[in-house]
Amino acid sequence: MSHIDELLKRRCPGGVEYRPMGEVGEFIRGRRFTKNDYVDSGLGCIHYGQIYTDYGTSTDSTVTFLDPSLRGSLRLARKNDLIIAATGENVEDVCKAVAWLGEEEIAVHDDCYIFRHSFHPKFASYLFQCSAFREQKVKYVNESKVVRVSGANLAKIKVPVPPLDIQDEIVKILTTMEALEAELKAELEAEIAARRQQYTYYRDRLLAFEEKTEA
Repeated sequence: MSHIDELLKRRCPGGVEYRPMGEVGEFIRGRRFTKNDYVDSGLGCIHYGQIYTDYGTSTDSTVTFLDPSLRGSLRLARKNDLIIAATGENVEDVCKAVAWLGEEEIAVHDDCYIFRHSFHPKFASYLFQCSAFREQKVKYVNESKVVRVSGANLAKIKVPVPPLDIQDEIVKILTTMEALEAELKAELEAEIAARRQQYTYYRDRLLAFEEKTEA
């Protein structure tokens, strides 16, 4: 962290500027498609629900595809755009974002917003994860059967805009920490699975008694 602090002192001696997101990018609402439109290959697409289940901070590939003939009726994300889930089951989850790093354009569902911006793409995605963002977003969500937030309200949320070299350094640190967390999680899951198998073996063996027979 000291390296980042030194960069900030040198590059931003007066502090980092905070600006509304609408001033540093634009929010573009996706267009509807359904699961019935999925095909085995073709135009990559991201449905809002997949952001919660299938993607992390960034991705360069999609898990689902649409017929390329639908392209003209859809809204497409470009490389480095952020794709934001604008609908969710609760306030905590809504606005989860994934940075699109693939070379090809992809279709985005209408319960999502595309954020086209000038940030480092993963830095922008990390911003949507931080507590300062969450504290602001709760002011703008609309709660009914599902939780929604509009692009107009997202545009009001203020975020830090440090120089790109500082964004790059922050992304390197957070990406490394994410990788370590994923590695540890995988190791723990493997250990738990092994211990569960061991427990099952001894449980069944210890509780399997030879049945007494009459002489």
